[in-house]
Amino acid sequence: MHHNSVNQFFYGELNASQALFGIGTADSGNARRRAVGRLDTREADAILAPYVKPSRCFEEAARALAEDAVVVLVAPPGSGKRSGAVALVAEVAERTEYVVLSPGRSLDDLAGGRVAFEKGVGYVLLDRTAQDVSQTADFDWRRVRDTVREHGAHLVVTTVHTVDGGAVESVRHIPWRLPDLAAVLRVRLVRAGCAGETVEQAVTLMPDGCRITEVAAAADRIARGAEPAEVWQEYGSGAAQPVRDWFARDRTPQEWAEVTTLAFVTGAGYRDFETCQERLEEWVAPAFPVPLTEEERAEAARRTVDRRLSLSRNALVRVEEHKNAGLTRTALVFPHAQYRPWVLEELWNKRSTPYWDGVREWLTELVGAQPGLGLQLSVAQGLALLSRPAFDEVADNYLDPWAGGAAGSAGQSTAILVLQWMCLDESLAATALGVASGWARSGNPVLRATAAAAFSGALGVRFPTDAVTLLLRLLLRRGGLPEDAAFALAGLVAVLAECGQDTGAVFRPLAYRLMAQREKLTGRSKEHVLDAVLTVLRARDARTGRLVCAGVLEREPRQTETIGALWAGVLGNLPRRGLAVRGLYATVCDLPAVAEHPGPVAARLGRALGAALPAGERPRLAPALRQVAARADETAAPLIDTFLSAVLSTEG
Repeated sequence: MHHNSVNQFFYGELNASQALFGIGTADSGNARRRAVGRLDTREADAILAPYVKPSRCFEEAARALAEDAVVVLVAPPGSGKRSGAVALVAEVAERTEYVVLSPGRSLDDLAGGRVAFEKGVGYVLLDRTAQDVSQTADFDWRRVRDTVREHGAHLVVTTVHTVDGGAVESVRHIPWRLPDLAAVLRVRLVRAGCAGETVEQAVTLMPDGCRITEVAAAADRIARGAEPAEVWQEYGSGAAQPVRDWFARDRTPQEWAEVTTLAFVTGAGYRDFETCQERLEEWVAPAFPVPLTEEERAEAARRTVDRRLSLSRNALVRVEEHKNAGLTRTALVFPHAQYRPWVLEELWNKRSTPYWDGVREWLTELVGAQPGLGLQLSVAQGLALLSRPAFDEVADNYLDPWAGGAAGSAGQSTAILVLQWMCLDESLAATALGVASGWARSGNPVLRATAAAAFSGALGVRFPTDAVTLLLRLLLRRGGLPEDAAFALAGLVAVLAECGQDTGAVFRPLAYRLMAQREKLTGRSKEHVLDAVLTVLRARDARTGRLVCAGVLEREPRQTETIGALWAGVLGNLPRRGLAVRGLYATVCDLPAVAEHPGPVAARLGRALGAALPAGERPRLAPALRQVAARADETAAPLIDTFLSAVLSTEG
């Protein structure tokens, strides 16, 4: 399927020119771990150990949480709501267990038993995306409060939205404030063992306008030996001011096109860059006055001829030389990676709708022409960065149309890549989830197919429960997309395994669905579930070609029982029995490639499968498996014997 080529690029570390998300690194660590579930001790300590309480609002929120068991923190992105929420439940909750809930949870989910609140546990729901209906908001929040109280838990919700009309009285919505950033910086540097002189210098030089994540990133770099003066040039007003100074002067249409092209086509060589720039200039030409005099027309013609010279004079453009095996490749980039989001913000603030109409047509044409991966990634990253100041612009003019097929298959994959980039930013990940969830619920089958592909990658890793729930809905609903959903579930298992995350997020719901369909002799939903299970069990790693299931049996032995139940389910279905036997044989044969001691792994799988198979089915498996083995690699025979012995030795 087309979307598989997208998600493979997010299996490992991202390597993209001038990537800047989250706390300012090109690392894909954010996308490679779940954003929901229980916080382990390491994650909680990383948040709480350097935490600095903001004055007043923290005490107010702590009182509200202690009295009502629920409180809502309201503030724009970058205000420290996430760490504040964890610190609040740590302050008030009885136990030192913290659970992060999906931002897609509705108030009905919270109040109606879909969340199993536990006594003494602190819960946080970050960047809640669901909108409240003002007429019923207070009633709905009252139900949530009563449910959390009844279970003896505590819940902190964060959001950027206030309820329309300010109608909520049952649960306090408290405006959240940034902590003292100088104190945050000082605490982090002292904890890292920096000398007092370095700490004071870093605090003195810290520029205005920093986000708390930027302060954390800068502190980490200074603690590793970077000079504070150099570090602060790349954050807050230190990065913004040179960009603002450039935009403060009168600029020609060609200069506007130069920085706009660079914002979306970062890292291209001269020829590709100039080609893209020329097309952009044609699309945005209606946004500028037409040269009237002969002198104006001559000047415009001269600038076009001197396009490369103009680029060399642009303070926001830098040419890098990348050497590889004696060859040199040039790449046009920003002088600092941190310039890129500020350039996009300035462009959005200073250019009007006719200009952005031209940009939209240019990018749609560019993506629809099936660009190379590097260009596609760069466009996607630019749009993800633009979504910070102008989310509606990105969603309405790029994400939704492209996901719906307006720019062909390349447009669909680029829309998915935008969401994957957004997953790298804590403040945008919930928004990405909301976009993909909307596609999954759409009546447009193309949008639903794009959603399935999106949930099989980084978005599914960040929000696995939401991903599996929506994919199963696509699998089972009438008029759904069972094949797309099945392949997406298989892709999600592969990427979860690659990222070292819990593959049971997929295996367990599938086993539950399979058990629920067991009593049915036939039916559309049963057929779709069986096909999905077989697709997931036979999924292969895109890079190694090995069966993902084999690697999971080695790395996550706790999944063995569930995997055994899934194999038993498809082996018991006559139309799929042949494929299931061959897939099971291939899984056992792949164990030596993924396990240092494959014998015990094979025996463990055999016992799990034997326990799940009806007693009369176990003896029938041996001749079927040996028949496949006779036509395949004889060296696997001892391992097959070990596996079958374990199956047949199962009691009951």
